[in-house]
Amino acid sequence: MKQPLPIGIDNFEKLISEGYYYVDKSLLIRELLDLKGEVNLFTRPRRFGKSLNLSMLRYFFEDTGEEERNRHNRELFSGLKIMKADSRYTSQMSSCPVINLTMKSAKQPTFASAFFKLKDVIAEEFCRHAGILGKNKLSAREERRFRRIADGEADYDELSGSLEFLSRCLYKVQGKKVIILIDKYDVPLESAYFGGYYDQMSDFIRSLFESALKTNEFLNFAVVTGCLRISRESIFTGLNHLNIISVLDQNYSEHFGFTEREVLQAMSFYGHEERFPDMKKWYDGYLFGDTNVYNPWSVLKFLYDLNADNGAFPRPYWVNTSSSALIRDAVRRSDQDVRAQMEVLVNGGSIDFPVHEEITYADMNQKGNYFWNFLYFTGYLTRAEKWLEKRQIILRAVIPNEELLSVYENVIMGWLEENIKKQDFYALYQALEDGDAKRMREIIGEQLLAVISFYDSAENFYHGFLAGILSQSKKYLVKSNRESGSGRSDIMIRDPSLRGRAFIIEVKVSGSMNDLEKDAQNAVRQIYEKNYPGELRMEGYQRISCCGIAFYRKDCEVQFSD
Repeated sequence: MKQPLPIGIDNFEKLISEGYYYVDKSLLIRELLDLKGEVNLFTRPRRFGKSLNLSMLRYFFEDTGEEERNRHNRELFSGLKIMKADSRYTSQMSSCPVINLTMKSAKQPTFASAFFKLKDVIAEEFCRHAGILGKNKLSAREERRFRRIADGEADYDELSGSLEFLSRCLYKVQGKKVIILIDKYDVPLESAYFGGYYDQMSDFIRSLFESALKTNEFLNFAVVTGCLRISRESIFTGLNHLNIISVLDQNYSEHFGFTEREVLQAMSFYGHEERFPDMKKWYDGYLFGDTNVYNPWSVLKFLYDLNADNGAFPRPYWVNTSSSALIRDAVRRSDQDVRAQMEVLVNGGSIDFPVHEEITYADMNQKGNYFWNFLYFTGYLTRAEKWLEKRQIILRAVIPNEELLSVYENVIMGWLEENIKKQDFYALYQALEDGDAKRMREIIGEQLLAVISFYDSAENFYHGFLAGILSQSKKYLVKSNRESGSGRSDIMIRDPSLRGRAFIIEVKVSGSMNDLEKDAQNAVRQIYEKNYPGELRMEGYQRISCCGIAFYRKDCEVQFSD
């Protein structure tokens, strides 16, 4: 049997011990030791291997205080790349106490709930190190404080200084400076922003980090991970030694996400090499530094589906793990400028903007550059080019791949549907009933200006757009035939009563503005040539009107039959 794929496995010990397939990222350890950053902040999109890498660092470096456990941890790395590196690196195995903290559980609707979760996570880490108690190295006061935190009884002030305190205790007992690993530091801040308690949470995170990372004399080095560098509210106040490694940086570029070579090796291992074109089209396209990488979560999920069915279709797996609510809200609030740029992106173009690495969730509400930076650093855009212009780095960004394009399309179309439902299209139906082509053209044109169009799938887009608007009628039944592939007219509209009106609409997409009138006339002609009204007449409708509508980008032409 082939090794199982590590879907959702972010514990290194479990992954190795239970025989999961592993894409070896252990040379991250060598680079960390070579570059010697004291406090390292890695910002990468969600599901790009940050948690698993931090878990790997813990099992490599941690001196548990028990030789048998240390030996087990060292055995986990047997055969990995780091073991073939210089002894300067392997000699660091089991060398330091490690504080390992993940903040992913602090995704709560209120500060009280989030604070409780953080208190619980910190208490668990103290319990993990409870073996240092009772060894006559800590004072009675220190032991009491340690037990209060481990029992979940610490107050706000004790908790905000807890990581520095644990560092001191570990140093006093083991005589070695500690390594601090903090995963998903920005998850509680994101939840706080949406929950309306951002200031409270940022104050707490700042206090926790200042004591642990800024003034901690017992710190060897630290690694912190998140999606964003949040520093405009001084989360990292005074950390002059903070080493920020974002997706722009060349250092560490191949350790998060899968390189093409790693993807090909995995596909070959599972016997799916012939599906590589689909894999590349859907999940490639990210550029970290100058290294091209694939979305690891989506690669593994697609391989998982291929193992069950070699003909499986690629799907947007990442959208299920990384909330698109931020994009949806931003699109809803967007002005014409942002919508125009979004339209360029979804139609395969690029946009240029200056880099702002220090951004916040609140910046999502701002227009222009901060919004695009947010999308870039969280993985919804990728870099095509970069250059220096007047002392400012400028990015040219594009949508990375088919998976992300589907995210944009679904979010935008969902927003469009919601927006349509809020409007009253009585005037449009009145114009349809009156055969008023000019008025219909005006109303449809106004709606086109307010939406983001997908020109690469134009006919389906315009059909869906028009069907969505017409479906708001409480008087008529609307049937869209395009999805069925039935060879019938695009849209049929009818009164439930056979004595009422019925309408047939055929949609065309023009190649230029000059073709609009001709194509609208051709649409009407097609209705009669293919006898689309025949179905309605057989049902008993007598009053049938036929309408052809041609679209070119944000313009349309409407023609009724004579």
